[in-house]
Amino acid sequence: MKLNQKIKLNSKLFGDVDKVPTRDGYGKGLVELGEKNKDVVVLCADLTESTRSNWFKEKYPERFVEVGVAEQNMMGIAAGMALSGKVPFVSSYAVFSPGRNWDQLRVSVCYTNANVKIGGMHAGISVGPDGATHQALEDISITRCLPNLTVIVPCDWIQGKKATIAAGQATGPHYLRFGREKTPTITCEETPFEIGKADVYADGDDVALIATGTMVYESLVAAKELEKLGISAAVVNCHTIKPIDVKTITEVAKKCGAVITVEEHQINGGLGSAVAEVLVENHPIPMKRIGMLDTFGESGSPDELFKKYKMNSSEIVKQAMQIVKTKK
Repeated sequence: MKLNQKIKLNSKLFGDVDKVPTRDGYGKGLVELGEKNKDVVVLCADLTESTRSNWFKEKYPERFVEVGVAEQNMMGIAAGMALSGKVPFVSSYAVFSPGRNWDQLRVSVCYTNANVKIGGMHAGISVGPDGATHQALEDISITRCLPNLTVIVPCDWIQGKKATIAAGQATGPHYLRFGREKTPTITCEETPFEIGKADVYADGDDVALIATGTMVYESLVAAKELEKLGISAAVVNCHTIKPIDVKTITEVAKKCGAVITVEEHQINGGLGSAVAEVLVENHPIPMKRIGMLDTFGESGSPDELFKKYKMNSSEIVKQAMQIVKTKK
């Protein structure tokens, strides 16, 4: 596997790599934003420690609002704050926000184009033992369909911090998706991050692995294994689902001739659907989608669940070997 020499990644990427929850980046980003901008306020729905918004609360208690278990009310309050000149971040589990308060997100925030930022935690199947009710696997699909809303899925905690800060400095509603489990640190402070710009972490000619969130690391591991099998795989971190980077996706598709999308989300409506929309309009080629296959999850360790639902590096290798054979 040939890492993109133009992009600096974690020097211990395949060694004793550090593992940190992506949600830690949200908490650290909030604190940095709070120092730079006095209009930044944080709201939470009785999950301050889990969302890491407690770090902001400890530093700036006068700008923190504990709403309680009332996610719909929280979104409405945030909309009012934004329309009054504040920069509110609402924090909860993704199944509750944007899950339970989707109507308020749609009408109060997106319709008015209010400057609200939504931090959705514990997304994906890697929530593990919490089970199906708390494993947000539909949140990308229900957010990327909303006008005015930017959707971002960081691949690690460092990118999570950068994404939080970037969202806070940008105008308009943003949804930021974070996980619970400790995940490998792929990037470093020097790694570029720009909203709306996908990054090619590894160069390849045979198949493009376009991934988001925690699946970026699994894709890098898969690319390394595929190299041993004589298959050259590109790895793209598509951290911004909306607006999606049409240019980069089209370019890598033309170069490789086959694409596999990998996401910790339902394959219907998520990254795979977004990439398919790009390709069908710009460069149709063989494509496969890896993700949850129209089913709910269950309780278990993240590794057990990834294996059962075929969302690990081994499955990526298997699918890549098959799709390469279909190329003309």
